[in-house]
Amino acid sequence: MDKLTHFSDAGRARMVDVSDKPGTHRVAIASGVLRMRPETLARIRNGSIAKGDVLTVADVAAVMAAKRTSDIIPMCHSLALSGVEVVFSDIAEPDAGGCVGIKVITSANCVGQTGVEMEALCAASMALLTIYDMCKAIDRGMRIEYVQLEEKRGGKSGIWTRAEDSA
Repeated sequence: MDKLTHFSDAGRARMVDVSDKPGTHRVAIASGVLRMRPETLARIRNGSIAKGDVLTVADVAAVMAAKRTSDIIPMCHSLALSGVEVVFSDIAEPDAGGCVGIKVITSANCVGQTGVEMEALCAASMALLTIYDMCKAIDRGMRIEYVQLEEKRGGKSGIWTRAEDSA
């Protein structure tokens, strides 16, 4: 296992100095799921949630979260993002508890000296939290699952994909 870089030799938390690293094109893709009652998903899809167009608001929230990641994660670098994409899809097959869901996939990219994994993960998390916030009045039992990195590209470590990770 590699040494953790966010700790100094004295064991104190620190922001890693990336000034000697070359800038490269970097991409990260993250995903997550929000499980809910079928009636909640139907109301999201037919536009009958009192607070408005849930997925449009969640899309904007995801982009805003990606742009502000360094404001909420203490040792995260501030990055000039080149782009953020957000895609929602329905999970129509009920789980064991009868819940369906919405899956979000986010991608973030930049040309920089450090990766955009945290930006993609923050975007996915905030999209799901926003949907929860907008629908909690009708379904407090919703649950967020599987917020995870799916893929990262760029930098010294190259390409990593969840599908190929054997750990």
